This record gives sequence, structure tokens and C-alpha cells, in this order.
Amino acid sequence: MTPSRSRRSLLRALGALAATTALAGCGFQLRGPRPLAFSTIHVNVTAQSDFGAALRRRIRTSGTTEIVDDPAKADMRLEILRNQPDREILTLTGAGKVREYELRHALTFRLVDRAGTERIRPTTISAKREYTYDDSQALAKEQEEALLYRDMQGDLVDQLMRRLAAYKP
Repeated sequence: MTPSRSRRSLLRALGALAATTALAGCGFQLRGPRPLAFSTIHVNVTAQSDFGAALRRRIRTSGTTEIVDDPAKADMRLEILRNQPDREILTLTGAGKVREYELRHALTFRLVDRAGTERIRPTTISAKREYTYDDSQALAKEQEEALLYRDMQGDLVDQLMRRLAAYKP
């Protein structure tokens, strides 16, 4: 190696070390499960749906909250009022064929305590994605759309869990 190459390598290594030290020093932490402020919750979404299974899995990993089947035995009830995926045409070609779609997924929920008092009023969270469409690749685009919906669903579960974790009695 020439002296200039070894010097560049050394500078890169020092730069990486400095960046790592700066991140560690600023309190950066990976996002992990956040504890919820209640010990039991009832969720009115079936565990057999993709959304229901993902939501229940995330609640269980919080480590503090148990999901119960009987709403009367729960400290809190998470009520999903609306869970609606949607697709809209964004642009068309000159021949009138679809060029781009916008996928949207809206979720409205509320959190109610054992006495029936709303602790989180009805709140709507949403996610959007755009993708280009090509008739010659219909099957691939159908799979891409399914992946985008699954990604949006994960996004909504993350947003919902952050809202639940932020709730303090």
C-alpha cells in the first residue's frame, strides 16, 4: 500500500470511530418494546386477521400488559372503530391506462377504561404509499401492492403502540 492509501484508511477508521462515539454519547438507543401503563387490555379485533395478530404480538412484547378475552376483566379496552384500506388512481397514460396508484390505510381507534370513560378519544392514524403500475407486469405489481399494504399495516401498528405507550393514567 502507498502511504496516501494507508492514511486514507486510517482517517476513515477514525471517522467511523468518532461517529460511533458521538451516537453513543448522545443517548441514542434502538427502539424497543415500550411498557404500557395498564396490566390488562381487551382488543376488539380478531387474532385471525393479519392486523389483529400483529397488534396482539406487539402488545405481548411490551412485557407489562396481558390481553384478555373478556372486556369486563380488562383494565382498558382498545376499540378499533375503523380499519379501512383504500386505493386511488393517481395518474393515467395518454391511452387512459393507469400509470400510478396511491394506497391508503386509515385506522380509527379509542381507548376506554373499565368504567367506560374514554381515555384516548377516537383518533385516526393513517399511512400512504404510491407505486407505478404496468399492465405487462400485472402479477408482480399485485404482489408489490400486497407488500405495500403489509408495510402500511406494520406502520399503523407502530403508530398505535406509540400512542398507547404515551398514555399515562
